[in-house]
Amino acid sequence: MDALTRHIELSGAALGIAFAVAGPLGVVIARRPQAAEPVIAFFSGARVVPSLAILFLAVPVLGIGFAPALLALTVLACPPILLNTYAAFQGVEASVVEAARGMGMSAPQVFRRVETPLALPVVITGVRTAAVEVIASATLAAFIGAGGLGDFITLGFALDRPEVMLVGAVPVAVLALISEVGLNAVEHRLQVV
Repeated sequence: MDALTRHIELSGAALGIAFAVAGPLGVVIARRPQAAEPVIAFFSGARVVPSLAILFLAVPVLGIGFAPALLALTVLACPPILLNTYAAFQGVEASVVEAARGMGMSAPQVFRRVETPLALPVVITGVRTAAVEVIASATLAAFIGAGGLGDFITLGFALDRPEVMLVGAVPVAVLALISEVGLNAVEHRLQVV
């Protein structure tokens, strides 16, 4: 049970930090097209770097354990959240924003009551993508002593015991499926509203 809790804590913390960083940044670059290209290029480049490489690059600076794993998973989670947030706010019709301003809404009101509700389903799609990637990749944290369900997978490989590997692999698959289905339901609910 400790491994499952650790896996959820690590995945949840990485997603929370990534959303706190990439979400607002996606909104900012959607409003400043000149800044969008270099930021998107940077985050797209970060997406190409394997999580395992980030883990091992972070170890000399952060040591082993939770911190480098959190950094690697946060870097992994940022690109889909940023790109979807950017696309979502870019995709809000200018005519809808103008109509809201014409009705006397202030810029914060337009953002909160018009743009955000329209953009939210696409933003949630980015969070859903990031969640599945992070939950699956959090198994790599076992390589640097961060714990989680990856411990069972690496132990099973080391002992050549598939049943031990399944103790880690099955819950990871179930967690990823739950996050996919749950966030998909949230996304559809927001589209209806």
